[in-house]
Amino acid sequence: MYENSAEGEFEEVEEVITDDKKPLSEEDLQSIVTSELSSAVDFIDNDIGPQRAKATKYYKGDKFGNEEDGRSQIVSHDVSDTIGAIMPSLMRVFFSTDKVVEFVPKNAEDVQRAEQATEYINYIFTQDNPGFLTLQSAFKDALVRKVGIIKYWWDEDVEVTTEHFSGLNPEALQFLASDPLVEVASSELAVEMDEFGNPIGMPSIEATVTRRVDKGRVKVEAVPPEEFLIDRDAKTLEDATIVAHRTTLTVSDLVARGYEEDEILEHAGDTDILNWSDEVSARQENQSYGQANRSDDAAKDVSYTESYIKADMDGDGIAELIKVCSIGPSNKVLFWEPVADVPFATFCPDPEPHTFFGMSVADSVMDIQQTKSTVLRNMLDSLAMSIHPRTAIVEGQANIDDVLNTEVGAIIRMRSAGSVQPFAMPFVGREAFPMMQYLDELKENRTGISKAAAGLDAAALQSSTASAVQATVSQAQQHIEMIARIFAETGMKQLFKGILKLTVNHQDEERMTRLNNQFVPIDPRSWNADMDVVSNVALGKGTESERVAALTQIAGKQEEIMKLLGHQNALVSPKQYSHTLAKIVELSGFKDPSMFINVLQEGQPLVPPEAAQNKKKSPEELLAEVQAQSIQADIQKKAAELQLRRDEMMRKDDLERDKLDVDIHMRAAEIAGKNGTTVNVAQIRADVDRDREMLKNIQPQFGQGVR
Repeated sequence: MYENSAEGEFEEVEEVITDDKKPLSEEDLQSIVTSELSSAVDFIDNDIGPQRAKATKYYKGDKFGNEEDGRSQIVSHDVSDTIGAIMPSLMRVFFSTDKVVEFVPKNAEDVQRAEQATEYINYIFTQDNPGFLTLQSAFKDALVRKVGIIKYWWDEDVEVTTEHFSGLNPEALQFLASDPLVEVASSELAVEMDEFGNPIGMPSIEATVTRRVDKGRVKVEAVPPEEFLIDRDAKTLEDATIVAHRTTLTVSDLVARGYEEDEILEHAGDTDILNWSDEVSARQENQSYGQANRSDDAAKDVSYTESYIKADMDGDGIAELIKVCSIGPSNKVLFWEPVADVPFATFCPDPEPHTFFGMSVADSVMDIQQTKSTVLRNMLDSLAMSIHPRTAIVEGQANIDDVLNTEVGAIIRMRSAGSVQPFAMPFVGREAFPMMQYLDELKENRTGISKAAAGLDAAALQSSTASAVQATVSQAQQHIEMIARIFAETGMKQLFKGILKLTVNHQDEERMTRLNNQFVPIDPRSWNADMDVVSNVALGKGTESERVAALTQIAGKQEEIMKLLGHQNALVSPKQYSHTLAKIVELSGFKDPSMFINVLQEGQPLVPPEAAQNKKKSPEELLAEVQAQSIQADIQKKAAELQLRRDEMMRKDDLERDKLDVDIHMRAAEIAGKNGTTVNVAQIRADVDRDREMLKNIQPQFGQGVR
């Protein structure tokens, strides 16, 4: 053990071991879990829940509860209109490119791995999981209910299939069982018998096997806000003393996770706390409370909570992050284990410094919606009273039943003229129009969203100058970009960094994946799980059309520089030029720029070798090429003539050989007839053939010298 001395140097001292450091007991852990969860539930259900339930009702356009019979009950939908105008632009920002976030290498060796990790993690989120729908749910929760939550985890899913085999021999069965993924469930010897009971052929084996295939992968899911718990004093996920996810599972689900059925059944049933939540009631009008009577225990509901708590489990004085699984209203602890991170990513459109819960878009628009609804109701009531005025009568001078009869053309009986007169009410709704305009302007100032920005107000667009319209659109765009930037810097970074860690720590085998229209092997085990994450959201200024125009001008300047100074210059590289073109494609609304252009790597030539060979040639190069072609043609002509001469010589040689062969036999017969001596004709023929082969080998060599 070391401690800091007065001179600033560390000196070795004797460590004192005491008996005070004791690990937490099960009772202590149970007490901590019960206390922390009780406090978090009270905070969420009593403080945050009612606010979010109110925002949900305003988003749905529910009535306020102060309506009067016989009066207008119209409700303005400013909250839903504003959020509906923000959501398309927000989703387009995150899904107009394949790289919302990128991983940054820690060192030079991680450059290629970081690029591959960026592609693969985006693939996991958008292809292995419903990334678009997950973000859509989380974003809408954030805009309406203060915070959107996404949970990520590694799902140890194992697919078990059963297969039946027949006609196997012992060797085939042994080979089948040698597969580590295969388990022989049953096997029996099968013998085919004839009608007399005698065996036919050789016996065979029938077997049933189960095959287990590991389907482990990263899963991502949007969590309903009412299911998410956090302590009252938390500022971020990292400094929270407890973060929890409460939900309802069946006994069957928990047994499948490895828990004891008897222990689970003791706490099954009481799950109405979450069902009776104000938030659930506001979101689901027809929500059923309680549970139907089920006779089977496996289908019974159980409240299940997965908590992440900081506790000093080993007694060393430092609180560690642990995962605790508990069930029932009493939060009975079933399991705990140490973990490295809290597996949640949170999104808040308007974070409040030093607090976890900020403000939603609904929070800034709800009062405007209520005021507009009141003004609209009064306007409609005034219009109704002006169209259907009240009637004044002289008591006793008119028939009341006739007056109350509103049938068209009905007769009113009266004793004297003027006994029945309309009591007209003037329409005063015109005085409310300036108030409605003021409220719309107030909403625009708070949110930046207007009809002109959304392209819905044709009159405003036609009557305004181009610069004024552009300013209005830019204001709305800036508000949306601000929200997108906050989402990218908070939740998106948390989410993608968490997915990277899960992939590196759990994917233990290579996987063939289609990235950039190519199938490549991915092995995350060699990646650095601590790579930094950067955001590519809302980096530019102005609208997308303005950015496209600016990038088009930049691309033109880059082309001029490369044309003037060549592709290898100090100002613009081919890689930079290709990135400019790819960004133009992305901002134009196309998700995959590779469909139109290949993004170059550093050092890669702008013009491929094949194209470089086919570039425009100078007149001198063309003349030299023509001369070379003429020489080559002449060479080919002379070679053809030489081949004809050689073929002719070979034909003559074959003819001479036949004549010589006949002559040899005639001379041999003549000698034998005159002298009685035998002549070795075969030897003579062999000598002649040898001389001919020598001549054939000499002729081509002689011919090659002719040019």
